[in-house]
Amino acid sequence: MGTRTQPRFTLLRSATRMKPSLRDGGSSAPRAETNDAKNPLERFSEAVSCAAGSSSAFGLALIVVLLWAITGPVFRYSDTWQLVINTGTTIVTFLMVFLIQRSQNKESLAVQLKLNEVVAAIEGASNRLIDVEELSEAELEKLRAHYQRLVGLSEKRGGPTASHSVEEEQAGSPTDNEQEAEHRA
Repeated sequence: MGTRTQPRFTLLRSATRMKPSLRDGGSSAPRAETNDAKNPLERFSEAVSCAAGSSSAFGLALIVVLLWAITGPVFRYSDTWQLVINTGTTIVTFLMVFLIQRSQNKESLAVQLKLNEVVAAIEGASNRLIDVEELSEAELEKLRAHYQRLVGLSEKRGGPTASHSVEEEQAGSPTDNEQEAEHRA
């Protein structure tokens, strides 16, 4: 196989302080320190996100709604009584939208980095798509169409498992079935 270029995302590792992973029994495998690098707002939002997703938070929300419903007759189902729950739920919803988006952004980035690491670790894998999430929607659509054409070419030449890489498909190298047919002849 040819020489592999080093992916750009490895720069992230050198910019982060590393320590041995505890999951690996203290081996020399690098693992980024997390708590020291986080600012107080990030730590707070992670704690709130964790707490908001717990069974206790659901139970607390259920109790609040039940107490509000029970107090309806006491306040004669007034506009103020309705305004209390509407205002409270609106504020909580508003804040949770940003918290959920932050969590999804972080999870998405973590998954992308893990996939980048897998692609970089596999010998012979094409690393051209490592930064694919940075493309515009139009560029992603062109790329999807390109891969759809490759699937079509591959199916014409022996099925979707016939091609081993994008480069082989573009070069038009013989598929396993074609090589096998030539060998028999």
